[in-house]
Amino acid sequence: MNLTEYVRIFVRRGWIILLAAVLTAGSGYIFSKLQTPVFRSTQKILVKPARIDFGLTQSLKQVMDSWATRIDTELRAKEVIDALKLDMTPGALHELVHITPDLNNLQLNVDVDSTRPDQANRIASEYGSQFIQWRNQENQPTRLEDRINAELLDAPQASLLRPNTKINVIAGALLGVLVGGVIIFALEFLDSNIVRSAKDVERYLQLSVLGNLPDTQ
Repeated sequence: MNLTEYVRIFVRRGWIILLAAVLTAGSGYIFSKLQTPVFRSTQKILVKPARIDFGLTQSLKQVMDSWATRIDTELRAKEVIDALKLDMTPGALHELVHITPDLNNLQLNVDVDSTRPDQANRIASEYGSQFIQWRNQENQPTRLEDRINAELLDAPQASLLRPNTKINVIAGALLGVLVGGVIIFALEFLDSNIVRSAKDVERYLQLSVLGNLPDTQ
């Protein structure tokens, strides 16, 4: 089909795409509003050697993964629960916490997801504080120049993690456009063998219509 045919189809059936996009976008909006909001709070922990030394820095990068593993345990979760007097099990808290080592910036990121932003902030901060305490204990028998220190970077500030209403609405609208396009394609396919006018004959047979017989019924 040429461009004119596509324009003709769009003008005749474009309302189907528009309707489908509005319905699916609206469904995405309603779905987002029905979801329970989940917030994420991140505590950044800067890990730094006591002296600038390439060998010490490389050694630090090698142990940061193991430190992240140490934090990401139910035992650490229980310590946080006891400190904050939280009403949850260590297993439940452990599922809400994600520890990510950032080797390029020499920092550990503690991400906490919760339906309560204030609680997420408290938990993330407590994880960071307990790591600082552990590092201070580990540094005690070590010479000052060989110590690896840690400090908290900023106070954690919870932000909405999900639902992302804007993304859901856009995704719903795009899905609607796709579904509407499929419906139009199916309708055009079903109509392709139906001849309604002289123009249809000329278009499909590539012949000029000289005349037609009137319907006598």
